[in-house]
Amino acid sequence: MEIRLDGKSAVITGGSKGLGLAMAQRFAASGADVAILARSPETLTEAKQQIQASAKGKVATVSADVSKAADIRRAYDAVMSELGKIDILVNNAGQSTRGPSVELTDEMWQSDLDLKLFAQIRLCRLVFPQMKERRWGRIINVLNIGAKAPGPDSAPTSVSRAAQMAFSKVLSGEGAPYNILVNSLHVGVIVSDQIVRRTRREGANVSLEDFITQAGRPVPLGRMGRAEEFANIACFLASDAASYVTGCAINVDGGRSPVV
Repeated sequence: MEIRLDGKSAVITGGSKGLGLAMAQRFAASGADVAILARSPETLTEAKQQIQASAKGKVATVSADVSKAADIRRAYDAVMSELGKIDILVNNAGQSTRGPSVELTDEMWQSDLDLKLFAQIRLCRLVFPQMKERRWGRIINVLNIGAKAPGPDSAPTSVSRAAQMAFSKVLSGEGAPYNILVNSLHVGVIVSDQIVRRTRREGANVSLEDFITQAGRPVPLGRMGRAEEFANIACFLASDAASYVTGCAINVDGGRSPVV
């Protein structure tokens, strides 16, 4: 089945690397106009070149820190100026901050919540009215399997992700009468730039290839996922092919999560 997004405009936060970039490339190749948000102008420039290689429509970039309310408003206005509308919103910005709960400061908690939960809330607040007016919208929130099955020392990231999952469910009920579909995708272990950084941090003398192989062994499918595989699911949810799917928290993890 060919998935098409012709005539749609998509915004992806954290869109210059990893999963965000893979989704931007997939959406653009499927016919959508795409805007990517990230903090670094340099990585945005590189990402735009990669996306344009297979793009069928416009590709816009906006430098913004979505943990800041003023940056979100400015980025929204910039995207509207470039694309004219927003049909699809992918909240992908985030990082994996974790540690023993008793050692986490108020500042660490607030920083994590601002980057994940409040960025999602603020962006959805901005795009929801125009989606309601057109009676068509797709919101996809990229989380991780820790939102459903948090482990020890996984705060604050698992807690903010769980809150995002709950907000996704709330918003799906509010959007359903207007054909605004809201779902969350939960990542397990996917080969991305985060894995490269993790290899440098934890891998010692292990090569990236060996680290990926080792990290994939506990997964029931026996390997790590690829960013392109994740992007395929996101593209489906962003399309008319997923017209009866909303309020779902979907694992894209090779069967790793103990919670469905």
